[in-house]
Amino acid sequence: MSKDDLIECLNPQQKEAILYTQGPLLVLAGAGSGKTRVIAHKYAYLTKEEKLSPDSILTVTFTNKAANEMKERISALLEKSLNSCWIGTFHSQCCRILRREIKALGYKPDFIIYDEDDRESLIRHILRELNIYEALYKGVASRISNLKAALVTPEEFLSTGDGFSFDEKLAKVYIRYQDELKRCNALDYDDLIMLTVRLFREFPEVLERYQREFRYILIDEFQDTNTAQYELIKLLAAAHRMISAVGDDDQSIYKFRGAEVKNIHKFEKDFPDVKVVKLEQNYRSTQNILNVSGSVIAKNPLRKEKRLWTERDKGEKVFFYWLQTEEDEAKYVAKNIRDVYLKGDYSYGDIAILFRINLQSRALEEALRKERIPYRIVGGTSFYERKEIKDLIAYLRLIQNPHDNVSLRRIINVPSRGIGVSTLTKIEQESKKKGISLYEAIKNICAKKSSSQSVVERLKSLLGLIDELKKRKKSSVSEILKAVLDLTGYADSLEEDRIQNIAELLASTENVRLEEFLENVSLITKLDDECSPDSVSLMTIHMAKGLEFPVVFIVGLEEGLMPYFKALKNEEDLSEERRLFYVGMTRAKDLLFLTGVKKRRVFSKLQEQEPSRFLRDIPRQYCCWIEKTPCRITTTDNGHKRLKTFKVTTPYKTGCRVRHPKWGVGVIRECYGEGDDMKVCVNFPKVGLKRLALKYAQLERL
Repeated sequence: MSKDDLIECLNPQQKEAILYTQGPLLVLAGAGSGKTRVIAHKYAYLTKEEKLSPDSILTVTFTNKAANEMKERISALLEKSLNSCWIGTFHSQCCRILRREIKALGYKPDFIIYDEDDRESLIRHILRELNIYEALYKGVASRISNLKAALVTPEEFLSTGDGFSFDEKLAKVYIRYQDELKRCNALDYDDLIMLTVRLFREFPEVLERYQREFRYILIDEFQDTNTAQYELIKLLAAAHRMISAVGDDDQSIYKFRGAEVKNIHKFEKDFPDVKVVKLEQNYRSTQNILNVSGSVIAKNPLRKEKRLWTERDKGEKVFFYWLQTEEDEAKYVAKNIRDVYLKGDYSYGDIAILFRINLQSRALEEALRKERIPYRIVGGTSFYERKEIKDLIAYLRLIQNPHDNVSLRRIINVPSRGIGVSTLTKIEQESKKKGISLYEAIKNICAKKSSSQSVVERLKSLLGLIDELKKRKKSSVSEILKAVLDLTGYADSLEEDRIQNIAELLASTENVRLEEFLENVSLITKLDDECSPDSVSLMTIHMAKGLEFPVVFIVGLEEGLMPYFKALKNEEDLSEERRLFYVGMTRAKDLLFLTGVKKRRVFSKLQEQEPSRFLRDIPRQYCCWIEKTPCRITTTDNGHKRLKTFKVTTPYKTGCRVRHPKWGVGVIRECYGEGDDMKVCVNFPKVGLKRLALKYAQLERL
């Protein structure tokens, strides 16, 4: 393919972005403006016209799905396969570097990668060990993840504490967590980036080698980078400054994961000679959808202005319905999906329902079932998160690395082999006392015969099982799994659907090697979920990022949901909520339906809802606006439309400790309702979760 062929199908701004190779480039790519096409064609241009080797271009994006799509597009343009090229996610690229270089940091190259479930399992164990309330594990996991995304080490975090706060306890958990990971020769997702940055900072000669290897850097979805990812690419680009960053500050919606929309502004500061190109022609949506979404996002301060336009016609007006209850809303959505489907223009797979929080799906699912409309929840339990699959993967991990404590804890008595809690406690104590892995601790106990003969025999049997399976390490994953099933009898008592899942796993791993399989399965995320071609997709707007559908419903346009109540007091959070709404609207190609209701059950309390403040920014001339119940948007004296603010004031914050006269000390999980109807959900370590009416609960704050 010649240079003219590469750029013939592109608009002037896309051509400008592809042809510029004299220095750093920032491409501000509006929603649906063809950014993937720009990256693919720029890659092809660099190899064909600038004569760069494909192996010398580092190309990073955020999901495996996006990386695979990009690789396929580039391969088609170059008319050759790109097996050894550097096209992938941040995590996969860093994993590849660390496999080569991690010895310098004191790890072994055959490290394993813990997914979110593994990480939380380890943190729960550490919380129990340190006598910290186990119910806090999700919050602790999130905090540790954000600290790593900001490149804050446990020691740095501990040094900033005051010695008395919960942060000191968090720092101790963080330190213990990292020590345990290293003992198991394991990394979590965030370590993959953090340790690569540490490697480059501490070993300049290694950084220089990769700067020479990567002569050009292409970054997709740049607005989603966190501090660690930005520092990584800045280090790699520092020498030659040949870098193109493609992103859209209007679509930055992952602050809760550490993403920094400010990185776009930092990029212009760190690369002052940067050329900026705006992609404003939209190839996805009708003009009415662009007019509505553009009017909403234009109200955000400190954004890079873009005015999206399309050569498509105006299309249908955006539909807005304000209904009485969430049941009415769900029925309306289901009825319209049925009508759209029966007209024959769209399949169920062309339709998506988007919402702010997962709790909103209940009424929608009921209505879809009544209408017999097939649907699927995107971001639910994935195949690799199912218990039977996780159990078998734990066996595979132990074959690769028997010192993996998380995997050993998972299967030590699965299926049952008579190793109870007291035996496991003894193993844990031996491990902690000697500073060794659980596997080594079991060996010590067996050698010393410090337990009863029956316990020692059971532990020896487990060691023998692991050793026997390790002999098959070079076999295909399918063959190893068959050996696991034969030697353990794992599937003997399983239900049929779980056995079918195992059969599917066996069929998909017939010619796959162990190390390759474990690395690939560890890097799969919920963002890689596929949408079904024959089912309506239900998902949060966060999950919809990067997707597009001919028909989109966005439900729950009310204060407290969109924008979410936790964002109302912070201008920066409110701006992200506006971006989130914008992302949802720009997923739609042909038809966009918006809904809200006057009464909704939120956290078990039926509440009067006010229309979302974002609705006042939507020009009515682009909408079909229908109110089944009055939708009052008040105005101020100067004529600007205003909405009442949804306020949630609660006497207890999540994570607060309380004492109950009967059940003792517990941790607040939720606090909802108002006045005499205020309720709390409390986790008591000895009795579990209890929902209590606050006026009768007799709780004492600790």
